[in-house]
Amino acid sequence: MGKLIIDAHSHLWLRQDTRVDGKRILSLKNGRSIFLDQEVQMLPPFLLDGRNTAEVFLSNMDYAQVGGAVVVQELIDGNQNEYLQAVQRQYPHRFFCMGMAWNEEELEAVIRAGLRGVAFPGHRIKQPLLTLMPVFKRMEKEGMVLSMCLADDGRQIAQMAEVIRECPALKVAIGHFGMPTTDSFRSQVMLAREGKNVMIESGGITWLYNSEFYPFPTAVRRIREAADWVGWDRLMWGSDYPRTITAITYKMSYDFVLKSGLISEPDKALFLGENARRFYGFGNLPDLPYIKNMSE
Repeated sequence: MGKLIIDAHSHLWLRQDTRVDGKRILSLKNGRSIFLDQEVQMLPPFLLDGRNTAEVFLSNMDYAQVGGAVVVQELIDGNQNEYLQAVQRQYPHRFFCMGMAWNEEELEAVIRAGLRGVAFPGHRIKQPLLTLMPVFKRMEKEGMVLSMCLADDGRQIAQMAEVIRECPALKVAIGHFGMPTTDSFRSQVMLAREGKNVMIESGGITWLYNSEFYPFPTAVRRIREAADWVGWDRLMWGSDYPRTITAITYKMSYDFVLKSGLISEPDKALFLGENARRFYGFGNLPDLPYIKNMSE
């Protein structure tokens, strides 16, 4: 393949057991979970015990020739700081793990744990983002990365722009590709123009266009539009593993970009890996040769 591939948006957990807005999320068996009080297929059915581990992910990464991955967090999975601390220590060159913190005290615990950023599922929180400014300021001082998924109705965009201006050295990755299926898409992507350290990552884009399915032609057009607005050097690929691979394989979550005739080879290289290597500081990634499928 000849291209560096880095996943800028993925998830890991040992077990889901939490509540969001009073509704239950709980790991079951055969890849299923109770999600907001409904039973869903959260993981592929061959993950019998509901554990979404680093080792299973590494097997998928090696097969799909993905060198490194950024692991973010979500309220729906519960706080995974303890597990991700262990993952970061065991696989420091393959993973860039984010903690979860809602105040300065919790941030200090994330820093002591050796986690390298903090992920905020902003689309699920009700408090104004500006109330978290002390946390963002401390992250800026520590050289940490902020992963932020914003609400799709646009109410947080001006607040996020203020955070970027107040913390110019803070690295910020806007998740879910700025919600390209909503009216806030352009405004979210244009946050990359607010500061030199702001990136847009595409975690979840195949889920957003799931009804269209592979090769996701509208997703490709949205990626090109975002590049026209802010440049290819501000965009990164993300898979939203593992939830997206209940419908497609892990490799398919980037293969639709790799095989597109609407994106140049140099731009594919930036989007699929080079930008993430620069932004997150990945180094010493393995050389992953292609392994032929038995069916080929």
